[in-house]
Amino acid sequence: MATQKKTAKSAAPAPKMRKDVELAPKQREMPPNPPSRPSKELHVFPNPAPERDYVIQFQVPEFTCHCPLTGQPDFAHFTIDMIADQYCVELKSLKMYFWSYRDEGAFHEKVTNTILEDIVKVTNPRFIRITAKWYVRGGIYTNVVVEHRKKGWKPQPRVDLPTHGFESGLLR
Repeated sequence: MATQKKTAKSAAPAPKMRKDVELAPKQREMPPNPPSRPSKELHVFPNPAPERDYVIQFQVPEFTCHCPLTGQPDFAHFTIDMIADQYCVELKSLKMYFWSYRDEGAFHEKVTNTILEDIVKVTNPRFIRITAKWYVRGGIYTNVVVEHRKKGWKPQPRVDLPTHGFESGLLR
């Protein structure tokens, strides 16, 4: 039988772990710019093409608030179709605005109308329609559709084009 000699190149033994010390899991560091906080303040920027009517569509599929009577959570998918005039609503502020409802109690009809009023107040659009599709509560789905048309605005003649379907972010 041949015997092998241990050389200096052989693997060093693993360091002994102390049984009384547990290693803490690695925690994620705070990002340099932490996430923003919810806010009711909506920001705007100048419409880059005020000479024409064009539709801006926002989809907010994760809206949450809670029932003012029971405190149970309410969920909705909001679609905002807007024809801007001089100002467009800035997306980050819109996101923070919708987030601000998370801890508020609100009836479906009231919150949908309030969102319309708040956007109209800062952008004064030519047209805006908000469709809120509320998820089932007590076996009933609720859809609330609200609109605003700027006084004196005359829409261009209708052109029928294909509609955009719901986007979930998932591959089909």
